[in-house]
Amino acid sequence: MAVTSSRTPPTYDLEHELYGHGAALVAGVDEVGRGAWAGPVVVCAAVTDGSVPPEGLTDSKMLSPKRRGAMGELLRPWVRDHAFGRAEPAEIDDVGMTEALRRAACRALEGLRERPDAVILDGRHDYLGHPWKVRTQVKADLSCVTVAAASVLAKLHRDALMAALDPEFPGYGFARAAGYPSPVHRAALAEQGPTPHHRMSWAYLDNLPKWRHLRKPRPGTDVRTPLW
Repeated sequence: MAVTSSRTPPTYDLEHELYGHGAALVAGVDEVGRGAWAGPVVVCAAVTDGSVPPEGLTDSKMLSPKRRGAMGELLRPWVRDHAFGRAEPAEIDDVGMTEALRRAACRALEGLRERPDAVILDGRHDYLGHPWKVRTQVKADLSCVTVAAASVLAKLHRDALMAALDPEFPGYGFARAAGYPSPVHRAALAEQGPTPHHRMSWAYLDNLPKWRHLRKPRPGTDVRTPLW
């Protein structure tokens, strides 16, 4: 779905709130790939200098692929700093999505040139926890500049990773659907089975008679309480 001119652009309201609590450096964090059947979960941590963001910045899901690519070209030189973290399917299978997200987010935050004093997470739950000072916000990818920037950069980064797998594993639609359950992906799974890049603890395997014996037990998850 493309952005319309009537959509309210993201603001720095959350960043300013955290500055008021004493934070000097605030990072926005967003993830992509949580619901995919194949590929890593990717987290981006972004920091801005507080200047006016590129026009049309919003949650990556609200941008067409063409517009998202153009936005990425504007964002990369504009953000003050950004870094990516990821957790591969085998790690997701071993520790569960909540812990995999935490690890990926920590890797992204630790990849920044300076350690942020506070982190804005999109969503209701803090999957980071101690020692990070976290402010959660539902739909922060729509309302918060740094999280919106992280959203776009994370999506572009993961899409490129998945597209690079397409020549090696043709037929799964990795270049178009990025490991999500598209009709092409479902058909390839039913016929050819999972690749080394599939999450083997996920319930989709229960619906594949030829391959359900490969499913791994799924670890439990936990929910963390926001610190701020």
